[in-house]
Amino acid sequence: MSDFDERSGTVPCKTSWGHWYQTLEDVTVEVNLPPGTRGKECKVIVQPKYLEVAVKGETIMKGDLFQAVLCDDITWTVQDNKMLQLIMSKSNRTAKNCWRSLLIGQYEADAGTWDEMEKKLALQRFQTENPGMDFSDADISGNYHNGGPSMPS
Repeated sequence: MSDFDERSGTVPCKTSWGHWYQTLEDVTVEVNLPPGTRGKECKVIVQPKYLEVAVKGETIMKGDLFQAVLCDDITWTVQDNKMLQLIMSKSNRTAKNCWRSLLIGQYEADAGTWDEMEKKLALQRFQTENPGMDFSDADISGNYHNGGPSMPS
């Protein structure tokens, strides 16, 4: 997690199995596991446009990713034997690349969550373009679906 994300927080999209969230660079998936689950009981398959996660032989999610990821830059861990965290690097790392859903047709962010995700990515882009400024507590407004936001004041 970047310094910007640590200061500004994340915008999670809640699901039946946990949640997912994104930054300009990454998509993070956090799956709630039965207590005591070990890493060897988890199966994670990631291809550039495909994701499958199974725990103790039961498929949790399976399908085509919303957009491509870099398969050479993926990590997953089991934390405290109760949560699987998967971090995938986006292949397209632009502010306009806000994923609407984790998988095509599955785990879609509702309109309010998606709007907050887009705002967060725009602020992260502003932070990257202006490293001497701190946008972690900034608010932004704009029409994201017709041209994007304007620079915050």
